[in-house]
Amino acid sequence: MLLSVWTNIKQFAPCFSLARVLPPYIREKLVATSFMFVKKTREGVIMKFGIYYSYWETEWGGDAFPYIKKVKELGFDLLEVACGDFDRHDISYFHNLRNESEKHGIALSGGYGPRAEHNITSTDSAIVENAFSFYREIFPKMQTAGIKSLGGAIYSYWPVDFSSGVNKPADLETSIKNMKRLADLAAEYDITLNMEALNRFEGYLLNTARETVDYVDAVAKDNVKVMLDTFHMNIEEDCFINAITLSGEKLGELHVGEANRRAPRPGRMPWGIIGEALRDINFKGNVVMEPFVLMGGQVGKDISVWRNLEKPEDLDRLAAESVEFLRSEFLL
Repeated sequence: MLLSVWTNIKQFAPCFSLARVLPPYIREKLVATSFMFVKKTREGVIMKFGIYYSYWETEWGGDAFPYIKKVKELGFDLLEVACGDFDRHDISYFHNLRNESEKHGIALSGGYGPRAEHNITSTDSAIVENAFSFYREIFPKMQTAGIKSLGGAIYSYWPVDFSSGVNKPADLETSIKNMKRLADLAAEYDITLNMEALNRFEGYLLNTARETVDYVDAVAKDNVKVMLDTFHMNIEEDCFINAITLSGEKLGELHVGEANRRAPRPGRMPWGIIGEALRDINFKGNVVMEPFVLMGGQVGKDISVWRNLEKPEDLDRLAAESVEFLRSEFLL
């Protein structure tokens, strides 16, 4: 009976917190009953918890190698690395990355906010071909390193220069056409491409889960998936649950962070509700925190970090506490 009531509440008010909908004595019983039900039925749901290396860096081209051992010691399963400079490294670097990650039992994933010169949506065919040359260079290197996914605004470029003007319908058509080609190239190296929905201040092509799902459907390639980010969702989505549920099996990766880009923690964001939505769609992908908390360098400039949100000496401790918190919220 209690589970039936809870199911109906979630259906008609999915974005209301339990505290706002139910009196305390019923809420306590539902939480206990729901916990036992979820624990029993969600066995086997596996998520990998990771962190983006740039949490500790102020430049995009930093070396991710030293962070492999660090993130293992902090309690993570995965390290996400920036792939924008992979064309500048020789193949030995990627063999070393793979060896180090296997040594410590850490998976690797890739991220890239393409520079304007790698914009596959450009009206300049030379820029588009330059982008494909770049990806032809880095995909085999990613495979050598054991990196099986690349996520970000790879359908366009980042950060967008809005002063140059945008033509969303035309750019969307061009992007879909060229993404089909890029997906075929990535498939040769067993790489999945995750399309990240960005907020309106950073991108224009894909801002919401709905737009991203429609884009993925239009590309219609098995290795092209949706990527959501709670920071951007907090700006663009009406409901975290609806966005995650809509993405469903198309969700390839989830980036997580607070509304001010700190690492996840108890307080403002509804992490328990987000975790439940992930369990409801049987999500088995990567959950990667992407905190940006240090000012300075190109990272601080691009992300608009104008003050240190954390003390540098606290970063390791806060990351370890955050991943432990996320596991408790997402995996029960």
